[in-house]
Formats: sequence, C-alpha cells, structure tokens
Amino acid sequence: MTTALRARGEAFLADTLARFRTLTPVRLVGDLIVLVAAILLDLWPGPWAEQRASGWTLIAFVAAYVVLLPLRHVLPATLMIVGAAIPFGGPAFMVVLSYTAGRRIESWVKAVVSAALTLVVVVLMWDWEARPIDLDPVYAMLILITIFGVGVALPFLVGRYLAQREALVQAMRDREARMRGEHKLLSRQVRLRERSRIAQDMHDSLGHRLSLISVHAGALAMDPSLGDKQREAIGVLRSAALTGMEELRAIIGVLRAEDGPDDDPATRTVESIDSLVGDARKAGVLVSLVRGGQAHPLPSRVSHAAYRVAQEGLTNASKHAPGAAVQVTVKYEPDALVVEVRNNPSRHGSPGGSPGVGLIGLTERVRLAGGILHVGALPSGGFRIAAVLPYEETALPDEPEDEQDETESPRGIRKWAGVGSIAGATLVLAVIIGGFTYLGTQPVTDVVSQDSLDRIQEGQPEADVMKLLPSGDEPLVADGERKSQASPEPPGARCVYHVTDEQSYLAKGTRVVRFCFRDGKLVEKKIHVQRTGQ
Repeated sequence: MTTALRARGEAFLADTLARFRTLTPVRLVGDLIVLVAAILLDLWPGPWAEQRASGWTLIAFVAAYVVLLPLRHVLPATLMIVGAAIPFGGPAFMVVLSYTAGRRIESWVKAVVSAALTLVVVVLMWDWEARPIDLDPVYAMLILITIFGVGVALPFLVGRYLAQREALVQAMRDREARMRGEHKLLSRQVRLRERSRIAQDMHDSLGHRLSLISVHAGALAMDPSLGDKQREAIGVLRSAALTGMEELRAIIGVLRAEDGPDDDPATRTVESIDSLVGDARKAGVLVSLVRGGQAHPLPSRVSHAAYRVAQEGLTNASKHAPGAAVQVTVKYEPDALVVEVRNNPSRHGSPGGSPGVGLIGLTERVRLAGGILHVGALPSGGFRIAAVLPYEETALPDEPEDEQDETESPRGIRKWAGVGSIAGATLVLAVIIGGFTYLGTQPVTDVVSQDSLDRIQEGQPEADVMKLLPSGDEPLVADGERKSQASPEPPGARCVYHVTDEQSYLAKGTRVVRFCFRDGKLVEKKIHVQRTGQ
C-alpha cells in the first residue's frame, strides 16, 4: 500500500512539473486575465457586492481566488467539488473551475463521478430554509437545477468537448505524420523492388547468355585444328565468362529482394521458347523441344513465367550438367499449361558450381502467376524443372496481415469525439427549458380580476367568496411578501391575500387585496400596496 501511494505521489509530482515546464508567456497572461475577470465579476455585480465586503474580508476573498484558481490546472476534479462547497465562491469562480475540470479530466468515468459529486455538494449546500422568497418546492428544485446546469454542467461539458476535439485534432496530426513516414517507406520499398526486378532480369538474361558463352567456349577448346595460342585465348574467354557469372551471382545476392517482380518484358513469352532453344543449340547444347496440345491464349504474367521456366532450366543444365542432353517440353493440357525442362546426368562427372538463387526467384515468379513449380533430381541422375500454370489471370496473393497498411483503421482516434459532451449539454438545456415551460403552462398564476373584486362584498358567505377567487396565486409572490406591509388582521379572522390584475406603475409596488373570514362570512375586503425594497 505504501509503495503504491509513493508511486502515485511521484507520478503526480512528475505530471505537475511537466505542466509547469509547458507554461508559456501567452498561457500565463491568459490565466491572469481569467483570474482578474473572475474576481471582478464576482465582486460586482456578484455575491460579494451583496455582502458589501471590504477591508480584510475583501482581501481574504481575493487571496482565496488567487490561491485556488491556479490550482485548478493541477487538481481539476478536486477544485470543482471543493468550489461547490465553499460559501464565498461566486458564479464566475464556479464557471472557471467547472470548465477547467472538463478540459483537464481525461477519463470519462472520473468525469462522470466528479460531476455527480459536485451535484450532490450543490444540493447539500443549498439552503432550503433561508430563501430570498418563499418559493414553491417544485420551483425551488427547478431553480437549483438551473443554477447547477448553467454554472457547472454546461461549462464542464464545453471544456470536455473542446478537450476531446483537441485530442482528435492531435491524433489526426499524428496520423498524418505517420502516413508521411509510411509513404517514404513505401517509396523506398518501390525502389528496392525495382532493384529486385533489375537483378532478376540480369540473372535470367545475362546469366543465361554468359552460360552459353562458357559452354560455347568449352566446345571450341576441343577443336583439334586450333593452335596453342588460340586455345589459350579461348580458355581466357571461358574463364572470363565463368568469372562474370560468379560476380553476377554475388551482385544478385545483394540486390535481390524476397518479393519478385510482377511485370516483365512482353517479348519474353511462351512463343519465344523456340528462339531460346535455338540459341542454346548454336552454343553447343544438345537440346530438343517438344510441343503438345492445342495452343491456348495466356495472360502475360503466365506466358512470361513459362518462358522463365525454360530459360532457367537451360541455364542450370548448361552450368551444372555440361554436355548432357536436355529436353524442353511445352504442353497445353485441358486445364493448364505444363512447361518442363529435364536433363541427363553430366558427362564430366559431378556438376560444377554451387546452387544459385535462380530457382528461388523462379519459384516466386511461378507463384505470382498462380502456378506450381516442381524441382528435383531424376532417378536416372538427371534433373527436372516442371511448372503447371493456369490459363486464367489470377489475383496476386494477399499481403500478410502484419504488412498491411495500419492507417486503414486509425488507432487513437475517437470517431465520436465530443458527441457525448454535446448530448449532455443538450440534455441539460432540455431539462431547464422543459421544466420552466411546463411550470409556466400550469394554471397557478391567476390573479383577482376587477369584475370578481366588484362582485365580492362584505357579509357574503365564505363559500360563495371562495368560488369567485382564483385557484392559485403568483408562485414567486409568497404570503409573507404579500402581507408584510398590510394593516393588522381583524381579531379572530382567517385572511387570504391575492394579487389584483390591475396594477399601477405610479403605485411603486404591488396591489394586494386581503379577504378576511370569521364565522363563515366575509368580514373584510381591503386593498394595500406592497412596496418593493421595504
């Protein structure tokens, strides 16, 4: 328990220091203006003016404001509740505390609890006995709700709405900055993929040509008609070709990315396999081409993948099985295209060179085309590369979920920011306006008309007189306010007071008629003027 309290105290101190560090001259001037405005508004025409505070009392009031108002930034919820409890706090003081609490409190649970506790304090502090006039309880409760709504609830909700909107704007700015960073990363990824495309083309095209040069040079070196110098030159040429292939493989290893390209030159299609095989024959490769089935239109991605399968198979056969017979098969099956390259074992023993990255790239290329690649050794000791490719265009595989754009569903942004505050403010206004409207429509404001006053005469039975009197009085004019300036009531009589409907500005008061009953009869009907301020 002690450790938790210490941790909370340290967190509170750190938060307070952080707030002080963010103070700027503009904020200091703004807080000073709010402080002076609250003091002046509560001094006049606020409650201090009614108390005619002066001297040390006025100094104490101002000192309390100077101490409490700045603390609202550090303890917003506490100051709002305490502000509703202290007796000297004026309306402006409470409005400032409520607005700051709504602006500073982050948790909606804490906000609701703080507002509810403030309402409880306001109800408990309301003096139901010492009211300026004797109000009806319903009117008194409505006035209490109005005071709380206008002085506490509305400023609190306005502050909370502005805080939520500010948080929303900040979240949108953060999202925009994050999107700019992601755009830069995406641009970099596009450049890397372009490098991968270049690397793949270098491996598929240039590597194939270098392999053919090496094979052709090896075949020329076996010609008995050549001299020693010519054989040496051919050896240098073949060595240079092999070195170039190794260097090319090293470059490919640096440039190549995991994701292969999805668009390639349209000239390298399945129809170009004939030219590819012809070039291999010219280089001395024992290669044959077998075609079967009815030709079928192919999407460009599938057609190019078929060409790459044949090219990679010939390149691998020339490199790893020099001198071996190679067979390239292109067969149109009823539902798919099958491209196969198989070679016999090498005539010169074990294959030369280490496995490259061409098959990895080829596997990805076939996958992107929607096909399946099979690579493996034959029982006879040879090697086989076969691909099954669809005739229809297929969609590219989806990216993994962890690589998708996270900005599609913005995090930290509340789509309904501020809606709760607006709804709360609307509810408060609806209760206030609806309450006064309802009470205003009730038949309790009738006054004694002049016609009824003329028909009522002394000596009439009490029942007949009560039938002519209105069913209610003006609610804001209590009995005490209507009879305090009247003459003494007749001994033993019961008197009722009503406001007349005829009033005069020159009278400088309210005309009130008094009806006194004794022994079931009207014994007095008397009008007096209830003057204001007396």
